[in-house]
Amino acid sequence: MENIKRHFTPPSNQSYFLFGPRGTGKTKILREIYQNAVKIDLLDERKIFEFNAHPENLEKIVLAMKDGEHLILDEVQKAPNLLAKIHQMMESPEYPRIIYVLTGSSARKLKRDGVDLLSGRAIIKNLYPFTAKELGGKFNLEERLKLGMLPLVWASTNPVDTLESYIALYLREEIKLERVVKKLETFSRFLEAMAFSHAELLNISNVSRECGVKRSTCDGHLEILEDLLLGHRLQPFKIKNRKQTVSSEKFYYFDSGVFLSLHQVGPLTDNQSIMGRALEGFIEQHLQAYLAYRNCNEKLYFWRTKAGAEVDFILYGKDLFHAIEVKASNKIIPRDLVGLKSFLEDYPTANATLVYNGKYKVKHDNIMCIPVEEFLLNWPTI
Repeated sequence: MENIKRHFTPPSNQSYFLFGPRGTGKTKILREIYQNAVKIDLLDERKIFEFNAHPENLEKIVLAMKDGEHLILDEVQKAPNLLAKIHQMMESPEYPRIIYVLTGSSARKLKRDGVDLLSGRAIIKNLYPFTAKELGGKFNLEERLKLGMLPLVWASTNPVDTLESYIALYLREEIKLERVVKKLETFSRFLEAMAFSHAELLNISNVSRECGVKRSTCDGHLEILEDLLLGHRLQPFKIKNRKQTVSSEKFYYFDSGVFLSLHQVGPLTDNQSIMGRALEGFIEQHLQAYLAYRNCNEKLYFWRTKAGAEVDFILYGKDLFHAIEVKASNKIIPRDLVGLKSFLEDYPTANATLVYNGKYKVKHDNIMCIPVEEFLLNWPTI
C-alpha cells in the first residue's frame, strides 16, 4: 500500500484502546508509530490459545520491559481475559510502567465477558477509513463513493471482489466463530435489510417485518452490528429546541462501499435515491472521523422537526456549532435551503453549510454552499 499519512494522533504517554472495523489499517498505523514496540498479534491462532489458556505469560513479557516502553496487543477481543491481567499489572508497583496499546475490531466479546475496559486506565480512541483529505490528490469522488474508503479495499488489486467479500469475512470470523447468533442466514438478511435504513430514520419494526423475525431479534442483531463497528445510530439534536423535533434515530453503515455492497439492486431500484443516500453517508463517515481526530469531545447529530424540516448533520461542542445539509443535485433550488434556514431561526449562532454536487462555491444569505469534493478536501483543517 502507498504510504498515506493518516490524521490519527495517538495519546501521549497514555495506555489506550484503538477500535476500528477490520481493514481500517490499525496494525499498519501502529507499526509506523511504534517501531520498537513489543507486539502480540492475537489473530494468530497459536497466540490466542496460549494467552487464553495462560494469561500469566503476558506477565513474563511485561517484567522484561522498561518504563515508558510500548506493548501492542492486536485484536485484544480474541483473548479478553488478558485485560484482567493487564489491570492487575497497571495497579501494582511491582511491574514496569509501560504503555499498553490495545486494538480491537469488535467490542462484542469485551462487553459480553463483562470486561470493564480497565476502569478508565486506558482511554478509547477510534480509527476510521481513509478520508479524502488523507488521500489528497489521489482522491476521486465518483470512484471512492462507490468503493468506499477502506484501506483494505484501496490496497487491493481487485477492489470490487475485496469489497464483496468483506462482509463475508465478518460473518465467518466474528459471527460464526463466536456463535453470537443462532442463525447466520437470518443475520445476513438483517444486514441487507439495514441497508434500506442507511441515512434514514430507523424503524426497527419495519426491519423485523422485512426479515420475518421478532422485533427483539432485530434489536439484538442491531446491537451486534454496532459492536462489530459495522454501523451506528445517530441521535437527534435536542439541545434547547424551540420547534417540536423527532425522537427517532438515524442509521448509517460505517462506509459507503460497504453500504452499496449490501444494498439489493434490481429493476425497481431507484439508483438516484441510493446514490443520494450513499453520498450522505459518505459525508457522515468523514464528519465522524473529523470529530474523532480533533480530540475535543464534540458530537455529531441530525435535526428534524415533526413538521418535516431537516438538517442532515449538526456538529456540536464547546467551540463548534455547525449545521450541514447534503444534496446530491448539481443545482441549488430554494427548497434545498429550507431546513438550514429553519434551523438558523432557532440557532442563529450556528454556522450553516450546504454540500452539493455543483461546481461553484456560492453563498445564499448566511448559508455557504460548497461542492462535495471541495468540502471533503478543504473543509476545516484537522
